[in-house]
Amino acid sequence: MASLSTRVAVAASGAARRMGAMLDGLGANIEVAKYTEKLVPSTRFIAVDGIAPAVGGSNNFVAPSASVIGKVSIGDHSSVWYGATVRGDVNNVTIGTRTSVGDRAVVHVAKIQGDIPTSIGDNVTIGAGAIIHACTIESLCMIGESAQVMDGAAVGTNSIIAPGAIVTPGTKVPSGELWSGSPAKKERALTSQEIASIAESAHEQLELAYLHSVENSKDYKQLIAEEEDRLDREVRGKGQGAWFDPNIPDPDDVLGQGSPGRIFNSTLTHPEEGLKLRAEQREKNQ
Repeated sequence: MASLSTRVAVAASGAARRMGAMLDGLGANIEVAKYTEKLVPSTRFIAVDGIAPAVGGSNNFVAPSASVIGKVSIGDHSSVWYGATVRGDVNNVTIGTRTSVGDRAVVHVAKIQGDIPTSIGDNVTIGAGAIIHACTIESLCMIGESAQVMDGAAVGTNSIIAPGAIVTPGTKVPSGELWSGSPAKKERALTSQEIASIAESAHEQLELAYLHSVENSKDYKQLIAEEEDRLDREVRGKGQGAWFDPNIPDPDDVLGQGSPGRIFNSTLTHPEEGLKLRAEQREKNQ
């Protein structure tokens, strides 16, 4: 009976496989639109019409989820943060040195309403969610979170655009002023401390970009090693010193020969030297 049931099971499974293959072939034949599943390619750097972005070098940070597209030039020590888009598809975008484009910010150009590129100077901090569209931002400026600088506008050096402000098309923001509101208007002149804070903000973003650049450059082997080291040190800490760590000086060390009873805590290459030092120490104490 066992052999008969086995033959029946094998025959049934073979028939099921043949039926599945027949149905799969039938479905493929009656498909109207062929579908092929593809892996999503990286969108960090994308060429348009054969022109790829030009990024300063290894000292730049472009987040894995950011997109830099087409005719874009980015200077040294600049950063494009997570979810941000810099799109030079219908015109060119120029970004200077030590400038940061914040999370989810959009930098674009214009073609339909005038042939206007986008130019951003040095030491500029663009806040999260801001829109920079076909305009000029001179060096040492701060553009607040969710602010907008629109087509043909120009922001002078040492200026601040407040969060949420909208600089309308063609508006000229003079140097050294704070603009806010929708549409944005002059709020007041900046103080010397506020002007100094613009450069400080750019420097802070630069240091933060270096940190993220190092972390994002690590491969999976480095991440696993760091996690294992963290867990190991955590266990050592809970053990209250019961584990020996060669990187931490041992307070119980005796004349460079290690802690008594811990034979693995010392090389013991020249134990006689330790004995001499101990004898000398005793003579001094007497």
